Amino acid sequence: MRSEAFQTVNIYRHLLKAVKKHIGKEENKRHFLDFITSEFHQNRHLSDGVAVQQKIKLARDYTYMLNSVHHHKELLFSYNIAVDRSDEVKRTLGKSAASVGLQLPEVYQA
Repeated sequence: MRSEAFQTVNIYRHLLKAVKKHIGKEENKRHFLDFITSEFHQNRHLSDGVAVQQKIKLARDYTYMLNSVHHHKELLFSYNIAVDRSDEVKRTLGKSAASVGLQLPEVYQA
């Protein structure tokens, strides 16, 4: 029973991390995090049943999908496939500036 609870907490942590990283944690996207948190809190006292196991599998699969879609998009960017590269350029410029302790001027920020 302990390992199942640890596994559930681990899946919850990974799902929250993936949502924050790939969807965002801005106020207009907060409903994603709120929904995930409420679903896990509502089902924390349920006994180990088929429905609970299906929800945990769904959470694991959704985490995997979010990470995979993000990785796929980065691969497309790296192969110069015809996709919008403006976000990648902004991110690269921001990382370059941040690596030497600077911040981009307002012109380059979204």
